[in-house]
Amino acid sequence: MPGYEIVISTDRTMMSNHHGKEFLGFLATGPAIGLPEKLWMWLAAPKIKVDSEGKPIEASYGLRKVEAVLVDAGYRAAIIDPDHLYKHLDSMKILMIGHHDFFAFGPPSSEWWMITGKEPVNRVSFKRFMESSVVRKAKEKGVKIIVGGPAAWQWLWELGSWKKWGVDTVVDGEAEKVIVGLVERVFRGEPLPDYVYVGIEDAPSIEEIPVIKGGSVNGLVEIMRGCPRGCKFCSVTLRPLRFIPLDKIRAEIMVNLKHGINGVIFHSEDVLLYGGDGVKPREEPILKLHKLWYETTDGPLAWAHSSLAAIKYAEEEYGLVSKIMNDYVLTRQNFMGVEVGIETLSPRLAKIIMPAKSAPYSPEQWPSVVEDAFSIMHENKIIPAATLILGLPEEEPGDVAYTAEMLDRLKPYRSIIVPMFFVPMGLLKNRDWFRRNAIKPEHIEVMKKCLFHALYWAEDIMNKYYIKEPHMIPVRLGLKLFLRYVKWKTKKILPLIESQLRK
Repeated sequence: MPGYEIVISTDRTMMSNHHGKEFLGFLATGPAIGLPEKLWMWLAAPKIKVDSEGKPIEASYGLRKVEAVLVDAGYRAAIIDPDHLYKHLDSMKILMIGHHDFFAFGPPSSEWWMITGKEPVNRVSFKRFMESSVVRKAKEKGVKIIVGGPAAWQWLWELGSWKKWGVDTVVDGEAEKVIVGLVERVFRGEPLPDYVYVGIEDAPSIEEIPVIKGGSVNGLVEIMRGCPRGCKFCSVTLRPLRFIPLDKIRAEIMVNLKHGINGVIFHSEDVLLYGGDGVKPREEPILKLHKLWYETTDGPLAWAHSSLAAIKYAEEEYGLVSKIMNDYVLTRQNFMGVEVGIETLSPRLAKIIMPAKSAPYSPEQWPSVVEDAFSIMHENKIIPAATLILGLPEEEPGDVAYTAEMLDRLKPYRSIIVPMFFVPMGLLKNRDWFRRNAIKPEHIEVMKKCLFHALYWAEDIMNKYYIKEPHMIPVRLGLKLFLRYVKWKTKKILPLIESQLRK
């Protein structure tokens, strides 16, 4: 029978490989600034190759996991590019939609939105997708719509859209154990629950997490779930900690290779804690993990996330960062990217909000942990994209001023530092958002320092390391044009903002 009964899809900002450069995808979290929206979308999320049925060669890893569960359960399910949904209207019974930031309420989207007053392109793109003729037609034909992913919580803030678009069920949390049951209810003609929260008791075990069936965006492969650090602002810490076995990691790398994707992104909230002893990295499992990558593919490597404390500990105890970079990574590429979280440089605030972020070092040592980790990464050609959070609960003006002062210590280290406004998530989901009207002069000082730091190092990174391939020249020119615009705009608006705050 032609077509798929379960179609999994999302909007263009998520259905893209971002020119093979994961970091470019973050452009979709902001509004189109200084460039036409079409050009901005092309920079952030160009269209991806698909087969004759509209199945993408690469797709978001979370969608791939849902697809694998359903295929293993015997259903005709597939991920379909949004431009090709019409091909499956006659066979479709369920439309599943996933996203990292449905309505741009997550960081840093919400910050750009509040500062500029313009909707980020990920929100614009998702609304356009949900209001497209093909999605409307599917709903008219009785197709059930199930949404989920890391941003599922955002539907609770968009009840009007939930009703207007006819979303039947929102799945909040890891879906592997619950999704088949929801599908069975649809095929039995039973009503669906409005909201499914997946708690610890419904979290899938290692055995229940399937191997993906198709290529993941830029070769992303999960190595662990959960995080032992317990930061109050983070929802990942609410999930149990599980390490994915090396044989499953190898199997997913092989799936990507089969689909022509030879790069690998190790995905975890803290790559260096794979196989670790609590918050302490262990040398053997980390070296085995990187040896697996090195021997299985000849493509590049990136880490999705690592903690700064783990970087410092791993290097000082075992020389592990240097070993990984010199023995493996730098033999085939000239740098490696990673996302890291600073969040605050105030020891007082760190002790309240994220007491284990610095572990095995004390919260009082957090500023030196950050600086030491940045130094280690700089020396080993690891380029971090770091986050700060402004407006954390319990934050005092002195905490922000101290953070601004300590940012000067990070000037010598190649990096991008992005300040984000607090969004109520994790154990702090009952607290209020940090909004534009709460911005104080000390917040402006942090944002200024982060901006000037990013503008300086962005030039260096692009000139020496990033987007050097000949076919990426148009992307490179587009980014340079954007950087020039930001510099020009900064000179014009910063004095106005500062004068308004003085009043």
